[in-house]
Amino acid sequence: MTLLNIDIVSDVVCPWCFVGTRRMARALDLLRAEGRELAVTMRWLPFFLNPDTPPVGEPYRPFLEKKFGGAAAVEALWERVRSAGRSVGLELAFEKITVRANTLQAHRLLHWAQQRGDVDALVERLFAANFHNGEHVGDPAVLQRIAVECGYPAAEVAAYLASDIDTELVRAEERRVRELGVRSVPTYIFDGRSTISGAETPEILADAIRRHLADAAA
Repeated sequence: MTLLNIDIVSDVVCPWCFVGTRRMARALDLLRAEGRELAVTMRWLPFFLNPDTPPVGEPYRPFLEKKFGGAAAVEALWERVRSAGRSVGLELAFEKITVRANTLQAHRLLHWAQQRGDVDALVERLFAANFHNGEHVGDPAVLQRIAVECGYPAAEVAAYLASDIDTELVRAEERRVRELGVRSVPTYIFDGRSTISGAETPEILADAIRRHLADAAA
């Protein structure tokens, strides 16, 4: 059995990160289909895609049009990401999103949940809330509901989100990630050593893992 630790630097308002979760899962399936016995541990690390987003969020479409240079550019971007999403079974409903969320609270929730075990279901639900349902994933009430739906205790989640516990820790972790050289997401770090950035295809991700495992065994 080969142990593989994957740090995933991500933001829940990044559509390529959502696509990337599915592509990484398929990459691992490819490796296991080769007969590799992998014991994979994933850790989600925070990244603020737009760190200047106000705490209450901001109007989504105007933000994108300003950032990317107009409506036509936004539509082209959406179609490119939608196409990538469909290739891994995702239908991304950008038109439902009205608020560009500040994701500090979402990252706090993920940090809290990771102290209690696996968070893959929570991560998936946060992405789906934003990109399938157009929910405001910066709203503590929305985050609490999602966490409860994933099985976390309602009272504990509510108390945590109402506090400022781990706020500075999450910000410090995000700064640390940037100091490591991460400039875009998703970024995957294998066993703290090998890194690949971007929502690459499953084949490219699988090849990156093969190279990492070969180097680690050398």
